[in-house]
Parts: sequence; structure tokens; C-alpha cells
Amino acid sequence: EVQLVESGGGSVQAGGSLRLSCRASGHTISTYSMAWFRQAPGKEREGVVGINRGGINSDGSTRYADSVKGRFTISKDNAKNTLSLQMNSLKPEDTAMYYCAADPGRKPLWWLLRQSEYAYWGQGTQVTVSS
Repeated sequence: EVQLVESGGGSVQAGGSLRLSCRASGHTISTYSMAWFRQAPGKEREGVVGINRGGINSDGSTRYADSVKGRFTISKDNAKNTLSLQMNSLKPEDTAMYYCAADPGRKPLWWLLRQSEYAYWGQGTQVTVSS
């Protein structure tokens, strides 16, 4: 079983940047597919970006929600057992609780943003973007 702890959230003005981190323990994430989800007040949780378990010496494929393409970048550091999310050009509509999720094995690309595909979840970190 893997435990996930997010950090890096905070308050920022529109146009600013934040970098979220998800530290994993209990198991190496090299064999896990992982993703970031978010939930805004009064809304359902939605997938932001997912990264597939990579092959040997290769990064996994990624899938981004249309709303964050070109602004957010996911990265997975297997050596540090950490998943990161670089968020640039933030908008007020990015305000939400951000969650890290993980699940063993590879997934079809179109499943990377499905909540039901992930067995392990962190507690979340709050991101607030003011206009």
C-alpha cells in the first residue's frame, strides 16, 4: 500500500505560478500510474492530469484536461518517489483542493483521468487564485 501526502498549495494572484508536490511512501511509485485531481466548492472532483507508469528508461504517457493544457506540467521523479505539478498562468477557476492519486500498473490513455481507476489518494492541498 502506498501513502500519499500533497504539499505546495497556497494563495496566488491570477497569472501566477505554484508547484505542487506529492510525496509517496510505502512503495516505490515507479510501478504506479499517478494523477492529479481537483475539486472546487460545490463541484464534482475532476481529473487534471495523469501520467502512466513508464517503461524501462522511459517516462509514461500523459493526458491533460483541456482546461489546463499548455499551463500545467506533470512530472514524476521515481528516484525521489515524488509526483509534481507545475502550474503556470493560474486563473481564478483553478481554485480548488488538489488531490494526488496513484494506482499500480499501466492504464489506457483515456482512463488516466477517471477517478475510479485510482485506489490510493492523498488528503489534498488547497490552491486559491484571486483575480
